[in-house]
Amino acid sequence: MYKIEFSKQAEAQFDKLPSDLRNRIFNVLDRIKLRPHHFVKRLVGCSYFSLRVGEYRLILDIQRDKLIIFVLELGHRKNIYKGL
Repeated sequence: MYKIEFSKQAEAQFDKLPSDLRNRIFNVLDRIKLRPHHFVKRLVGCSYFSLRVGEYRLILDIQRDKLIIFVLELGHRKNIYKGL
C-alpha cells in the first residue's frame, strides 16, 4: 500500500479549502492507495500525474520504488496547469 505525503505548498492549499471538499479529497486519496495508476492520468511532457476530484486537480509524483504518492500541488482545474 502506498503512503500519501504532501508538499508544503499542497498542504497550505489543502488547508484553505472548505471542509467538505477537504473530506472529499481525503477520501479519494485514501481510495487510490492500493492501485494509484488506475485512477490517475500522466501529464504530457513531464513525469507527474493528475488526479481528478470534481472541479479540482491534484498534481502527484508517484514513486513506485518507495511506495509514496507525493502531492505536489492542488487547485481548481482552470488554474492548476499554469505553473507546469
